[in-house]
Amino acid sequence: MTPIKRIPTLRTAEEFRNYTASLGIELPCEDTVVEGAESPLAAPVSNVLVNGKRIGNRFAVHPMEGWDGTSTGGATEEVRRRWKRFGESGAKLIYGGEAMAVRPDGRANPNQLVIVEQNQADLANLRGILVKAHEEKYGSSHDLVIGFQLTHSGRFCKPTDKTRMEPRVAYRHPILDRRFGVTKDAQVFSDDEIEELIRAYVAAARIAWEAGADFVDIKHCHGYLLHEFLSARRRPGKYGGSFENRTRILREIIEGIRRDGIGIDIGVRLSAFDFVPFRPDPALSTPGKPGPGVPEDYTGCLPYWCGFGVNPDNPVEPDLSEPMQFVELCARLGVKILNVSAGSPYYNPHIQRPAAYPPSDGYLPPEEPLVGVARQIQAVRQLKSRAPEGLLLVGTAYSYLQEYLPHVAQAVVRNGWVDLVGLGRVVLSYPWILADAVAKGSVERKLICRTFSDCTTAPRNGLISGCYPLDAYYSERPEFQRLKDIKKGK
Repeated sequence: MTPIKRIPTLRTAEEFRNYTASLGIELPCEDTVVEGAESPLAAPVSNVLVNGKRIGNRFAVHPMEGWDGTSTGGATEEVRRRWKRFGESGAKLIYGGEAMAVRPDGRANPNQLVIVEQNQADLANLRGILVKAHEEKYGSSHDLVIGFQLTHSGRFCKPTDKTRMEPRVAYRHPILDRRFGVTKDAQVFSDDEIEELIRAYVAAARIAWEAGADFVDIKHCHGYLLHEFLSARRRPGKYGGSFENRTRILREIIEGIRRDGIGIDIGVRLSAFDFVPFRPDPALSTPGKPGPGVPEDYTGCLPYWCGFGVNPDNPVEPDLSEPMQFVELCARLGVKILNVSAGSPYYNPHIQRPAAYPPSDGYLPPEEPLVGVARQIQAVRQLKSRAPEGLLLVGTAYSYLQEYLPHVAQAVVRNGWVDLVGLGRVVLSYPWILADAVAKGSVERKLICRTFSDCTTAPRNGLISGCYPLDAYYSERPEFQRLKDIKKGK
């Protein structure tokens, strides 16, 4: 088993640095958190305007969906509460709010938000709730930038039933097909169907613009459909094969938005590298207790052709050559923000969301989670070194840093490794963690996410997502007991 040192046991920044050095990783960590306007995290973004706005600080909220919308993709009280807390976070970039399916059949669950005309008023209201909460707590929203994330869940679609997969895919995958119920070629999108889907993205961008969003994120991450197209090397036709063809969907969506006179700005969230799918080690797993993750047998598909940003000869190692090309493509297309993630929570979560504790359908960490954090931070550093002026990069994987999240975030921004630090899971328990750090030089330890993965285990089992351990709104609900029973194997 991989030895893991719990972050709270590292009592000082020096201890944290010494420990990361012992792991052979480079992870900068400053001794103290700078307060007030002198903080690197408080500095506005001066070189890029989004919808004419200057982003007011250096931290962002990642898309955080809760499996808790209406059956028609509208907002509920749970969704409205989450967006209010986004506004209260103090982040001046709300990167996508949450994933919104551009069509009902593209939902990852039957209660995902859907960005269609009948839900436009709900989406405008969510934005209004967020802005009002931000203004009430911080005084002004003139430098607050809000985006809507557009998606089709592809291989992971569950649009009508929380327990039934209805996958549509870019190509037949030699490992993932058997995991996610892809059994026939008819489940592969045809070129004509992709052209129709592109029109749905363009229509969704107009709805976002009319609902008041500053930008739309065209989601290319975590194994969802457009991310999968980036590795469609053996797909025939104009959307597969060459890098030019595998990025054609992005170009045609942006061209369609501009052709239709939609004035909204564009962002892209990208899984910049992937690994082969992992599974619990069967030799070290028992019923209800998964072992550490190990790669699926990939010997039959070498060189590994069905991943993006991965070494084809050793598909547990990043290769950023094509992601570098993707960065340059985004700049040419006028994309303003590139939010960089990695892998997929469905088949290799340890590289996407490093955690000490696995979700119910996951596996124990096959590496010290800080190694995964550093891998993502270093990948963003490399991509930013090639990013043309005018393209902002948002980094990912900071939640696992816990007490040292502000110390590391401050360092990477000061050193120019990233433009903005993006926060995901930690926002569910402690939305204003970086606002507190900048205001007071410290954070509230009792609110820090400890990566118990309940926010993932719950929706994997048909429950709404939230921070059950630390947020009383969820711990006092009946779902909390159901979640405890699930974790006990009942």
